[in-house]
Amino acid sequence: MQFPESWLRSMVDPELTTEELAQLLTMSGLEVESCEPVAPPFSKVVVGMVRSVAKHPNADRLTVCEVEVGSGKPLKIVCGAPNVKTGMKAPCALVGASLPTDHAGQSRELKAATMRGVESEGMLCSSRELGLSDDHSGLLALEADAPIGRDVREHLGLDDHIFDVKLTPNRADCLSVLGIAREVAALTGAPLRAPAVSAVPNACGAVFPVQISDPDGCGRFAGRVIRDVDARAATPQWMRRRLERAGQRCISALVDVTNYVMLELGRPLHVYDLDKLAGGIDVRWGRRGERVKLLNEQTVEVEPDLLAITDGSGPIGLAGIMGGDSTKADLDSRHVFLEAAFFFPAAIAGRARRLNFGSDASHRFERGVDFDNNVAGIERATSLILEICGGSAGPIVDTIAELPQRAPVTMRVARAQRVIGLPISAIEMGDIFSRLGLAFGREGSGAGETFVVHPPSYRFDLEIEEDLIEEIARVHGFERIPARPPVAAAVMRSEPETHRSLHALRAAAAGCDYHEVINFSFVQPEWEADFAGNATPIRLLNPIAAQASVMRSTLLGGLIENIRYNLNRRASRVRVFEIGRVYLRQPEAPEGALDVRGIRQPVRIAAAAFGPAVEEQWGAAQRPVDFFDVKGDLQTLLSSRPAGYEPASHPAFHPGRSARVTVDGKPIGWLGELHPRWQQKYELPLPPTLFEVDVEALQHVTLPSYREVPKFPAVTRDISVVVPESVTIQGVLDDLAVHKPAVVESVRLFDLYRGQGVENGKKSLAFRVLLQDTQKTMTDAEAESAVAQLKERLVQRFGGKLRD
Repeated sequence: MQFPESWLRSMVDPELTTEELAQLLTMSGLEVESCEPVAPPFSKVVVGMVRSVAKHPNADRLTVCEVEVGSGKPLKIVCGAPNVKTGMKAPCALVGASLPTDHAGQSRELKAATMRGVESEGMLCSSRELGLSDDHSGLLALEADAPIGRDVREHLGLDDHIFDVKLTPNRADCLSVLGIAREVAALTGAPLRAPAVSAVPNACGAVFPVQISDPDGCGRFAGRVIRDVDARAATPQWMRRRLERAGQRCISALVDVTNYVMLELGRPLHVYDLDKLAGGIDVRWGRRGERVKLLNEQTVEVEPDLLAITDGSGPIGLAGIMGGDSTKADLDSRHVFLEAAFFFPAAIAGRARRLNFGSDASHRFERGVDFDNNVAGIERATSLILEICGGSAGPIVDTIAELPQRAPVTMRVARAQRVIGLPISAIEMGDIFSRLGLAFGREGSGAGETFVVHPPSYRFDLEIEEDLIEEIARVHGFERIPARPPVAAAVMRSEPETHRSLHALRAAAAGCDYHEVINFSFVQPEWEADFAGNATPIRLLNPIAAQASVMRSTLLGGLIENIRYNLNRRASRVRVFEIGRVYLRQPEAPEGALDVRGIRQPVRIAAAAFGPAVEEQWGAAQRPVDFFDVKGDLQTLLSSRPAGYEPASHPAFHPGRSARVTVDGKPIGWLGELHPRWQQKYELPLPPTLFEVDVEALQHVTLPSYREVPKFPAVTRDISVVVPESVTIQGVLDDLAVHKPAVVESVRLFDLYRGQGVENGKKSLAFRVLLQDTQKTMTDAEAESAVAQLKERLVQRFGGKLRD
């Protein structure tokens, strides 16, 4: 919200400096992002009138002007501006004037000078020479009634500042100068002087029919006919000045008035050319196939969830967003229809962003506009139009279909004191509510006293007890709340030994050479289809962007995008991980269900490795990272918990190079190489390897158990066996772990061979068996007996053929 300080002080003028006022607003929750002077400092610049203009005798592009500055004697000034003419009024810098420079802003003193043989006793100024803008195409023309000799700073109101207030979305009531003024009055106790709004008498009796077909979108629609206006009338300088300093571009008197009332009262208005309307106005939801050309010259489809303003010809505007081009009031308009409506925020929110543009009206309506100042807004705008453009007004037709119900909000005094941490009395709380314009009643007494507050029509942010407590705290003053150390005893609590924190998991992943990333939970629907096979993702009703319109059910899409981002910046080796929530619809929750109870939000950890397995070095040959490298990293994160890896298919992974990860027989996630289809689609030169598992499984740690160091030597034996390709190594190891003799400590695969000497469709596996008897030295016969049992198991269970 941008506005000039002088406009605010016309409504409330506390005894505060500009800096103190900006600090007060910021500390009350209305952050002042900037407070800049309207113009740089300069002095001795007055309003001058050009009495005569003659050609310079020694220069073709210069003129010699006689300028009246109110001193009684005209000044002779040499001027090079192309727009100088007799009778015009422009800023005139006198000899000795202090002017800003073009760049550094340091003042420079104007001295008398001789230009091409002619003495110049001053300087006629452009906007750039006064530091008002970059325009130096000619002199700054002042209005014809500007008093000659008056200080230009005073005449143009340049001793002013422009405030830019950054508002949170809940404070829509402060999207107007009146709303800010209410806050300042409540914070300082200074009297509030709201703009006077008086009823304009009915002079022409003309009315225009209006109906509201869909009251769930439009609750109120007020309008008035104004006949015989002069749309070409000039907008007054005082209004132009305020609009321009509030960031508005002046267009025409009719449009400028509606923008002025919107900034002044927070009431968006729209003015139609009455002669361009076909039949009465109807406010309804759009219908498929309807189109409308808007004021920004963009033609849009009027979808069924877009609220439309229509007449007999169809849609003539998007309600609360932008009017249509076909019925706009222009410089040739003579009879106009002025509109002030209330649209429910839910009917407007997000629609403008979806159409890839925004407007001042949509910015306000989607946050909540006062539904009780429709008539006041029309009366204020009507009086200004009649004052500037003339004409005669008809009666206001105010159609009310349905208005928001403002339920009273209860606040317990004791709870407010406890939350704020100060013994603010009930009397002071009541005074704060009164200063904020909140009607209230009091119930109970003592420790059980409560306030029952009735929110006004312009405060959509007051709904629960905490909202009222916040009002008490900020008006009382956040800076008055003392900083105190916590009174609770700080107790060091030990973490369970079998549980790892997320911080420990992050440290472990970083130790495996991965960098942490944090991605949005909002993702593209395409990612969900590609990487999760999810055709019905959880969709957002009001997405921040079209490419972030669904909630993720997997972390993989974000990691793939991280890899692409780095590759586009010539990073050849990428290793990233993320810990975050995914969002899964419960089976009993239907598509589109909004109840968060129907959505699971488990925390997962996912990682992706791309490029060389190790950084380029002399000690190891370059090779791309593979499935087993990432499997080793995952096993490191699992710590002492043994994991199983089962062949299975996943939408994101290569069919033959992926596995389901299990712990204690329960699936916890997936590991695999990216599917070639997605590698090609997302333009990756090599396939990355990724895993995604539930964090809960990694946080559980198995405590190590004590075991006596063996006193007797261990025995190792090797077994080589040929088995069918369909036999999985993990299946063999799991089976031998269950059926091995007691003296077998471990069975480990150390070689896998396919090729010459091995039949097609089969593979050769070599296992190293470690045998250990903790009570005595093992004999060769005992070792051979145990190995024979393992060999027999391999032959009988897996159809293996022993190799010599």
